[in-house]
Amino acid sequence: MTKHVFVIGLNDLNAERLKRLRGVEDVKFHPLLSPAQVSETQDFDMPAMLAEAEATLDAHDGSIDAIVGYIDFPVSTMLPILCKKYSTPQASLESLLKCEHKYWSRSVMLEAIPHHIPKFTAFDPFDETALSKIGEADLRFPFFVKPIKSSGSRLGFRIDSPEDFDFATEKLRAEIRSIGEPFDHVLSLAEMPDDIRAVEGHYCMAEQVIGGRQCTVEGYVYNGETVPYGTVDSIRYPQVLSFYYYLYPSQLPPKVQDKMWEITRNIMAHIGYDNAGFNIEYYWDEIQDKIWLLEINTRIAQSHCDLFEMVDGVSHQQVTVDLGLGRKPDLPHREGPQNVAAEFFYRVFFRDATISRAPSRAEIEVAAEQVEGTRISSYVSKGMKLSELPEQDAYSFAVASVWMGATKQSKLLWNYEQVMKRLNYEFTDIVE
Repeated sequence: MTKHVFVIGLNDLNAERLKRLRGVEDVKFHPLLSPAQVSETQDFDMPAMLAEAEATLDAHDGSIDAIVGYIDFPVSTMLPILCKKYSTPQASLESLLKCEHKYWSRSVMLEAIPHHIPKFTAFDPFDETALSKIGEADLRFPFFVKPIKSSGSRLGFRIDSPEDFDFATEKLRAEIRSIGEPFDHVLSLAEMPDDIRAVEGHYCMAEQVIGGRQCTVEGYVYNGETVPYGTVDSIRYPQVLSFYYYLYPSQLPPKVQDKMWEITRNIMAHIGYDNAGFNIEYYWDEIQDKIWLLEINTRIAQSHCDLFEMVDGVSHQQVTVDLGLGRKPDLPHREGPQNVAAEFFYRVFFRDATISRAPSRAEIEVAAEQVEGTRISSYVSKGMKLSELPEQDAYSFAVASVWMGATKQSKLLWNYEQVMKRLNYEFTDIVE
């Protein structure tokens, strides 16, 4: 009997990935809302999107066996609302918000894993006395600021001086309500303690600077059992905060990964998160041998899908679909064709610029052919401005991604250089 799985924001790339999963011969995947509505814009009308999704589901002639997604806000926060209404498996809205509402998340971490989190406080970026209040919370320069709800590294800043704070708050005030207001709608549907409800969607976090070797632990919870299944390294460009590439499997010492997995099991059990996938970003401070938990994301990392497929034999979309259908994920281990795999980010470090030349589809195909199994996504076209790209960090623009595998890390890096020699981007009107 055919099972019907609705995927919020389903695009062509992920539709192909889903077809290659295990145990989907009797599954039919349906798009629910378009990528243009949930990932290719920064304008989110949550009530309207939920109403449209419900209308599509109500009009479906057949069973609704799962509602899933693989995208951060707004998709991640829509899932528990829709799944509850249509009685399909998913974490509760409250447990999800204990991960995604950064102040609530830090507050529950303080209860369960206090030695693995930085000092933190929430602040209103529209409050002219915010900087002095941050100081009263025992936070000194340098520190980081970020929205209590964001996606990617958008609107995250390192603050080394009052001038840095002024620059950050100017940016935050201009842009934060694009996520803050739709996030407030989600918060209005949840049961929350009064002190958490007071921290509204446009608020921000200030946190003690933490660092070290960064990685992401991918995992899921099934019927109360937390199962970490892979660690992916996040390698940054030298001297900057922007990511250079994601590497799987992690090169961190096994004992460090084991400790991260233990912390993962502890915090997810404390939160009460269940029947959904997640990933947790960590730092390992090698000098102090200290593990810091950066943040919890209530979804698999889409960027890691091809890495798991190359190394383990199947995309970890397997987790999303299996849990959505109420079954334990059927994940293979080290059954893929490669020993290591990575997603590389080709970035430019401008404040803005116009793309005067971007590689053609044929040029991209020729570049990918340099290394078997390579996939390239270019995010820009001639004539567009870098500032039009959604969900970028505060310091650079990712104009392309390259996914590839190899027998070892050094070969992977060499392969990437060969591919990039074939891709030519040019820019004008550069703002340094």
